[in-house]
Amino acid sequence: MGYARVGLAMARCVAATAIVVFLTPQSRAQTVGVSGRYQCAQAKVRGKVIPCKAAPLILKNDGRFELRGWEGSYLVSGQWVELSDSLVKTRAKIEPGHKIVLRYYGKHGLVEVTYERRVAEMGKTALS
Repeated sequence: MGYARVGLAMARCVAATAIVVFLTPQSRAQTVGVSGRYQCAQAKVRGKVIPCKAAPLILKNDGRFELRGWEGSYLVSGQWVELSDSLVKTRAKIEPGHKIVLRYYGKHGLVEVTYERRVAEMGKTALS
């Protein structure tokens, strides 16, 4: 008789677990939508702000990017966008406000370029 009670209790436990697993709402991880055209908002060389003359950074929906003739693929990994081609690989940090900050060492030292994406078109006030 003792084995029958244990078996019945175990069957109830398995059934309850199955109900909880299958009836719990499923949610997918949110992906960061970073694709778009980013304009240079600010540039710094060795900590000093300079006029921003950098070419736009274009992140395409298909995982490809363009930056001043440099083309390759990008991958979003947490708070980083990893840009790479067959020879070069670098990371740019995603910041709040649709910004991407790319840091690299140029011929004048550490360069930090902040790119900003405009989400809404200028002059459009209607929602539709």
